[in-house]
Amino acid sequence: MKQDATRNAAYTVDCEDYVHVVEFNPFESGDSGNLIAYGGNNFVFVGTCTFQEEEADIEGIQYKTLRTFHHGVRVDGIAWSPETRLDSLPPVIKFCTSAADMKIRLFTSDLQDKNEYKVLEGHSDFINGLVFDPKEGQEIASVSDDHTCRIWNLEGIQTAHFVLHSPGMSVCWHPEETFKLMVAEKNGTIRFYDLLAQQAILSLESEQMPLMSAHWCLKNTFKVGAVAGNDWLIWDITRSSYPQDKRPVHMDRACLFRWSTINENLFATTGYPGKMMSQFQIHHLGHPQPILTGSVAVGSGLSWHRTLPLCAIGSDHKLLFWVTEM
Repeated sequence: MKQDATRNAAYTVDCEDYVHVVEFNPFESGDSGNLIAYGGNNFVFVGTCTFQEEEADIEGIQYKTLRTFHHGVRVDGIAWSPETRLDSLPPVIKFCTSAADMKIRLFTSDLQDKNEYKVLEGHSDFINGLVFDPKEGQEIASVSDDHTCRIWNLEGIQTAHFVLHSPGMSVCWHPEETFKLMVAEKNGTIRFYDLLAQQAILSLESEQMPLMSAHWCLKNTFKVGAVAGNDWLIWDITRSSYPQDKRPVHMDRACLFRWSTINENLFATTGYPGKMMSQFQIHHLGHPQPILTGSVAVGSGLSWHRTLPLCAIGSDHKLLFWVTEM
C-alpha cells in the first residue's frame, strides 16, 4: 500500500494526563470556539479550541481548558449532551462518561460553583459505547460486553433494555427520528431498533468478526460504516444487508470507525495500538487509497470536528489533530 500520504499531526496540545478518549462536541453550543472533552486515568478535561482554518488571526490552534472534572477512575468513553450551551447565563456543560468500573457518570456544570455528577449503575461488564438522544438530550443509550443495550433517563432509571447476541460495541442515535437506534455487536451484526415498539426493525451483516466499531453517517443516514477484522466496511441500507464496499486497512486489526460530520464520503479509521505505534487513516469513498495516513504513539479515541475536515486523536499526554482536504 502506498504510504506517501503519511504525515505528522497538524496541531498538538499537551495534556496533563494520558488521553484514553477524546470527543468534540457534535452539537452547536452557541460559541465560536469548539468544545472538546478528553478523558485520562483520573480526570475529564473540558476545553475550547479554535483553529486557523476558521479564524484568520489564529496561528495554528488556540486551546483553553475550561474545567477539570475529577473522575477517580479511568475514563473509557465520553458523550456530549445537546443541552450543553456556552451562550446561556450561566453556561451549561453536560456530558456523560463510561468508566473502567462499569458505571456511567452524568456530569453537569455551570463552569462556576455548580459541578454535579450522578452515577448510572446496571451494566455488569465493560461499557463500549454511549450516546445522548440528539434532539432533547433527555435519554442516554449504552452498550456493553454484558450483551445488553440499555436506555436511561437523566435520573438514572433504565427505560428500555435490549438483550444482544454478543458484546455491544457501538451505539448511535438517528439525528432526526429519535425513536431509531443503531446497535453494533462484536459478532458482526448491526441492528436498528424502534424505541417506541422496543423491537429490532432491520439488521445488517458484516460476515466478519470481530466487529470493533460502527458508525451511522449523520449526513446520509442510509449509510453505515464499520471496522471488522482488518477491514473497513460500508453499507447502503436501502440496497442490501451486506456491505456494499469493503477494504483491508490495518494490518494489526482495525479499532475505530468514524464518519466525518460534514462530508458523507469522508471517514477515519484507527488500528489497534501496536508495540509502539498505532495507525490512523482518513479515507474518501472516491479514492482507492487512504487520503491521509498518520501514526500515533499508543493512540486512543477518534473524533471529527463539527464543521471542519479535522480529526482529533488522544495519545500519551497529548491531543493530536489532523486536517484533510474535502
